[in-house]
Amino acid sequence: MTQKQRTDLIESFIRENKYADLHSLAGRFGGSLSTVRRALDQLEARGIVRRHHGGASLVETDALAAENDFVARLQRQADRKFAIASLIAEQVRPGTTVILDGGTTTLAVARLLVHKRVQVITNSLPVASLFGEVGAHEAIITGGSILGRLGTLVGPLCESSLEQIHADVAILGGTGITERGVWNHHALIIAAQRRMIAAAERTIFALDASKFGRKALSLTAPFGPRINVVTDTPPSPEVTTSIADAGASLTLAAR
Repeated sequence: MTQKQRTDLIESFIRENKYADLHSLAGRFGGSLSTVRRALDQLEARGIVRRHHGGASLVETDALAAENDFVARLQRQADRKFAIASLIAEQVRPGTTVILDGGTTTLAVARLLVHKRVQVITNSLPVASLFGEVGAHEAIITGGSILGRLGTLVGPLCESSLEQIHADVAILGGTGITERGVWNHHALIIAAQRRMIAAAERTIFALDASKFGRKALSLTAPFGPRINVVTDTPPSPEVTTSIADAGASLTLAAR
């Protein structure tokens, strides 16, 4: 197979699936990881894909696609996300079993955990790719169907695998937070996150200030004693009171 043929096949695959990781592309279309990287570099130069650590996603131009595009979300509020991720990573001790979902702030946490001796369970292809390339310890990937641009595994197989595990902590993202709790925008993501919460001893929601006051499709979780909200700015008095009244905790990261 010529490099042009391989690049064309990779382009078709990403156009159909919206996201692909390096290892999957190398296995499907042959060639080394460096060969796949060169193909993705060519596609990025043509404005077809966006490169990011461990893979690439299809460039989309409409507003809804931008909201759901993993790389576009990754670039938003980067400083806030790093501050939140740093505080969370400091709380994770070696030997901990950690669930990480497909959020962009949780990817920032993952980047700070790769050199710690932790066991990771994730439904995020970017997180799995990160630990596959950098981490020197076990990472468990849930099954499931890939949710397009987000590179997240969801669906019955994902939920079933989460039912069979136990973790010390689940670190999750969200679309919004109000006095009722934490919200998310996709039914399959919500279902997976609820399984993660049930499987963990405690749950940390990593939410920057842009999520304050936002509702989405459904309430992922109300506040409760096993929930810690980590953010970078104090939320409204109503939200702060609701967190305290429910026995949840609120932690502020310094920027």
